Amino acid sequence: MIRLLEISNHTLFWYYLASNLAYLTMLIVALKTSAAHQRSLKSHRLGWFKESPLAPPITIIAPAHNEEKSIRVAVRNLLELDYPQLEVIVVNDGSEDRTLEEMREEFRLRPVRAVYIPEVESAPVRGLFRSEVNASLLVIDKESGGSKADAVNAGLNAATSPYVCIVDADSVLERDALLRIMLPIMADPKRVIAVGGIIRVLNGSEIEGGQLRRVRLPRKSIEAIQVIEYLRAFLIGREAWGQGNMLTIISGAFGVFRTDLVRAVGGYRSRSIGEDFDLVARLHRHLLEKGADYRIHFVPDPMCWTEVPSDLKSLGRQRARWQKGLLDVLWPNRDMLFRPRYGRIGCFALPYLWLFELFAPIVEIGGIATIVLAPAIPRIRVCVCDGDLHRFCPARRNYLQAVQRLAGRNSACQLLLLRTFSLPAITHDLEAAGPLAVPSRRPRLETLKARGDRIDPSLIGTRR
Repeated sequence: MIRLLEISNHTLFWYYLASNLAYLTMLIVALKTSAAHQRSLKSHRLGWFKESPLAPPITIIAPAHNEEKSIRVAVRNLLELDYPQLEVIVVNDGSEDRTLEEMREEFRLRPVRAVYIPEVESAPVRGLFRSEVNASLLVIDKESGGSKADAVNAGLNAATSPYVCIVDADSVLERDALLRIMLPIMADPKRVIAVGGIIRVLNGSEIEGGQLRRVRLPRKSIEAIQVIEYLRAFLIGREAWGQGNMLTIISGAFGVFRTDLVRAVGGYRSRSIGEDFDLVARLHRHLLEKGADYRIHFVPDPMCWTEVPSDLKSLGRQRARWQKGLLDVLWPNRDMLFRPRYGRIGCFALPYLWLFELFAPIVEIGGIATIVLAPAIPRIRVCVCDGDLHRFCPARRNYLQAVQRLAGRNSACQLLLLRTFSLPAITHDLEAAGPLAVPSRRPRLETLKARGDRIDPSLIGTRR
């Protein structure tokens, strides 16, 4: 057991050392990238961009399932975003409530006969509706496909813009979110094929009319911890990976992609658990196999706000789904590991996800088990006088008796002269003996196991 704990301690030490060094490297890269981004913002004029006819058109795809209470405000906010050429497609994914009726009443929807070509697989579409109030709004009514990915695929088939923006119907976007996220594409339209942005925690903040009025921290500790976690994940992790063109995930709550490339890889995989991670991984594979020169960018600006779980049960279900989604993507793409053909993704990004994301819970559980098992091993405390320890073995029980007598007549200050070592118990029930003071008899440290063989000095615990 002692040998097992020793191996576990060494493994955990090197694992967490490597993990912390990786986080430190990402922190340094993220700080430099964020500073450069803040300097570049001074040269961008979002007001000019808002009125520019050169801005590429965007189609927003918002899946909705049983959202009758919030669908009116959500769609209205999407239509009011600052962007010159905008199309909004809301996909009613087999809602069983009045989601479609609410949109029909609010935006005066009328059926349209349009050519719908299912380039990517999705559940059957029942009808298309165009708003008489705002012609840029298209509503797709389809049968439930059982996943958000299936609903997005239906919207992807109807999209007419060169870029699509995937959002959640319950997310709150900043008015200038599209302008900010499209800046990398406008700067390098040939190479940038996808852009992700920061997702912030909405819990605790004040909302009026579907718009964020005041940012506040949540009152519940479980929500406040997620605020810190989201900031660390986006401002450190994703910003650093994006700087190295190794970003492997764009949040499904808000992200922009080139429409033709998403269709080329078959759209979203309907049966995938983590559809956002799965899509980016397949884009990397597709472009790397073609030898294309591309970039997947990340914008470190607060643009999208979403609610996070407020109780342990919901949080546990969410994290379990994330972990399953991670395995669901890493396992089919295991052939990309350490292959020069897949560049930085295969040599750095995917190995990091395997080691420090997928296996992290297993390592942490092993560390907790080590902490629990360590005190269960019987140990004795031996005090050293004059810097050495005499021969002590089970066959000479009179030594133990002599030590007990010394411990009873002298104070602890007189007995603990120099150092204290913690050694494995080698005989009897010694924890009842209390502190043991052993007078110096030999000039060297020599301890024996119960059977007479020598104890490895490396098994000696920490000294104080």
